[in-house]
Amino acid sequence: MTDRLKALSEAGVSIWLDDLSRDRLNTGNLAELIKDSHVVGVTTNPTIFATALSQGTAYDEQIAELAAVDTTPADAITKITTDDVRNACDVLTATAAATGGVDGRVSIEVDPGLAHDTEATVAQAKELWALVDRPNAFVKIPATEAGLPAITAAIAEGINVNVTLIFALERYRAVIDAYLTGLEQAAAAGRDLAQIHSVASFFVSRVDTEVDKRLDKIGSDLATALRGKAAIANARLAYALFQDVFGSERFATLEAKGARKQRPLWASTGTKDPAYPDTLYVTELVVADTVNTMPEKTMQAFADHGEVRGDTVTGTAGDAQAVLDGLAELGVEYDDVVAVLEREGVEKFAASWTELVDTVTAALAAATAASNSGSNA
Repeated sequence: MTDRLKALSEAGVSIWLDDLSRDRLNTGNLAELIKDSHVVGVTTNPTIFATALSQGTAYDEQIAELAAVDTTPADAITKITTDDVRNACDVLTATAAATGGVDGRVSIEVDPGLAHDTEATVAQAKELWALVDRPNAFVKIPATEAGLPAITAAIAEGINVNVTLIFALERYRAVIDAYLTGLEQAAAAGRDLAQIHSVASFFVSRVDTEVDKRLDKIGSDLATALRGKAAIANARLAYALFQDVFGSERFATLEAKGARKQRPLWASTGTKDPAYPDTLYVTELVVADTVNTMPEKTMQAFADHGEVRGDTVTGTAGDAQAVLDGLAELGVEYDDVVAVLEREGVEKFAASWTELVDTVTAALAAATAASNSGSNA
């Protein structure tokens, strides 16, 4: 079952699990996935933690302890999530050591409500980095306009960053520039560049969701023929951009000082349209120096029937650009698509954060009520 995942890993794709819960940690499930399914990293987000908290009893004891000292929901979230991420980092310590720190990474996200506030994002990135206190952690910062200088500031401080919510190629170029600028500042400050790591999370399936919706409204044969092609084309062009910039003289100067490439990470790789193969965004994005973070369902599907046909990305930029050009000819405006996706992405992340706050607030209230009931009995 895992031979396909092994082949994917050997093709240069780092397999990360897009999920984390205390149950996964307590039962040894995460350790099993590392051992048996070639998992070498973990990504999290507020929705993942809200789901984990709402299921089972793994968090009950800690929730009761936090409620007993009148912890605010915001502080409780920080405590709970940093504990889980720290413990997951420890599970992945051997992986980090074996890969020279390239993998073995666990990501924790800044409050999405800060997506348009540079200074607050930097402040929280520093706080989360200090609280998790593990060299193999990543702090997730969104690739909004306000996020770009926050990325530079965090990298300059030696904080490892997972840049999230990237849709547009132009924004991706700005993300890479923010990373390189941060490295240049870190070098000027005398930091060891070899210890600074970053990935750039390029969201995949949502591009098809938005573009296909527009193509369906057009309804022509050509529009139908282009369904399900935009997301992969966008990601393949992103990889061409990665190769270009990290093959530049600017990066070569930094690399001579120990700097690492900021690998592309394919995120949102579970298919949203049931008409598409459930492994589509894995099979079509196999190339070295990348990460694919998958929900366990997608990982299991790939283990069962996924295909590794070698490198499916290098040398495809021309065909990928032809897809985007074809969309433009039909009136599907790329700049508008990615602007809508970024705006909706920030809104969805903020809504997920609200869901997490509500979940923790209810759990604290229930714990307090149970404690009061017990003391009155």
